[in-house]
Amino acid sequence: MESITHLIDVWPGNFWLQICYLIGSITFIIGLKQLSSPDTARQGNLVAAFGMGLAIVGTIFLHRVPAAAHGASAVADAEFKYIGNLPWIFGGIAVGTVVGWLMAMRVKMTAMPQMVSFFNGMGGACAALIGLIEYRSAVQHGHEMEVGFLLVVYLGILIGSISFSGSMIAYGKLEGKIRDLHSRFVQVFNIALLLATVGAMFWGVAQPEAVPQSLPWIIFGASLLYGILFVMPIGGADMPVVISLLNSFTGMAAAIGGFLYDNQVMLTGGILVGSAGTILTVLMCQAMNRSLLNVLIGAFGGGGGGGAAADGEQVAKEITATDAAILCAYASKVSIVPGYGLAVAQAQHTCHEFEKILEGKGVDVTYAIHPVAGRMPGHMNVLLAEADVPYPKLQEMEDANPQMAATDVVIVVGANDVVNPAAENDPSSPIYGMPIINVDKAKQVIVMKRSMGTGYAGIQNQLFFADNTRMLFGDAKASLETLVSEVKNL
Repeated sequence: MESITHLIDVWPGNFWLQICYLIGSITFIIGLKQLSSPDTARQGNLVAAFGMGLAIVGTIFLHRVPAAAHGASAVADAEFKYIGNLPWIFGGIAVGTVVGWLMAMRVKMTAMPQMVSFFNGMGGACAALIGLIEYRSAVQHGHEMEVGFLLVVYLGILIGSISFSGSMIAYGKLEGKIRDLHSRFVQVFNIALLLATVGAMFWGVAQPEAVPQSLPWIIFGASLLYGILFVMPIGGADMPVVISLLNSFTGMAAAIGGFLYDNQVMLTGGILVGSAGTILTVLMCQAMNRSLLNVLIGAFGGGGGGGAAADGEQVAKEITATDAAILCAYASKVSIVPGYGLAVAQAQHTCHEFEKILEGKGVDVTYAIHPVAGRMPGHMNVLLAEADVPYPKLQEMEDANPQMAATDVVIVVGANDVVNPAAENDPSSPIYGMPIINVDKAKQVIVMKRSMGTGYAGIQNQLFFADNTRMLFGDAKASLETLVSEVKNL
């Protein structure tokens, strides 16, 4: 009660500002909870956005500081100041709103991971700039450089810069404009650069009077370079893990900003993003049966052995759309396994239509979702939710695999590595040990692909040559549209 009374005594608006922050923090928690299900994800986004908007408006119109450097001794004599530079603040909000709205409205589902990486990088950049600006302000006003302040500033610069530059490289890789850089020298240099940067940071904290005032900028530059070289060697198959990890970095950087400003809503939001990103990163690694260290220093996704089917001795068998339609229409249970090819073809709505037509004929249709299918965590869930596929039909890998042996037909739409049996039976394969959806155990498998091309891991898929597999070549959307038409005519 004393702290609340003090807030009212110093400036009554501060009390209501803390209430805004409290409401904002609660909406973040509620929104994050609702994001766990596609059925409530949209509402969760709106709830969290409302809380963020309330926190921003409250800060602009309710936050005041005493005009005197150390506050006023009495309320009657106190002169409180509004936040300055309001035209710049409102201008920045307007520009950011317009740019964000245009990007969100125009982005295709195939480019959603790129937009996530871009926005995530912007958050990291903001956190780094906050640290640089606050350090400069402290120097200009002659404030005492306390250990806690310096540690928070340097950590914000370090983590935020790595998140920014790493996210930009991830964006370029997802766009296909940046290739992987595999070199043992790069890995050694990265370790040395990180150790040197962290060492410089602790030097600045331990002996602030002995370090140059340019040290924050040196840490900023070194961290940017490390972020670039940190992501460059990581292969495309690991992009979901990288995106999730960088997202957790941005959350940590935002939480550090909350410590710096003693701002509860920044602290809460940053902790939620950081912890959620970290948990998701661990889950992604478990889905691939690999450690995070192996992801960060490995060469997964750059090539490797192709297994027994890569030598060209085996031949894939094709199927016509008519025969595929007959197989599906007279089956009891059909499972659809979506992959990035579904997103490329923008075939999610057609896939949902195909599912509904089969159900109209009494077929039990479900979707088997691999955790790392697509190019970001939950990519397939988001894609199918956009097409209004009922959430109960989306089965996670652990639930789908036990049912595969009893499934009459599995339709693989644009997926590759996540259904490759080499992960289980070829120790020489770079994906060996990664949990997969066991579609090879189904009675019949139909694979929709444009060609026999490889997936992210750059290896041939043994599934294509299995006795119970048939290939239906062509654009996924066109193939599904043909299947819809054929099933209707049966």
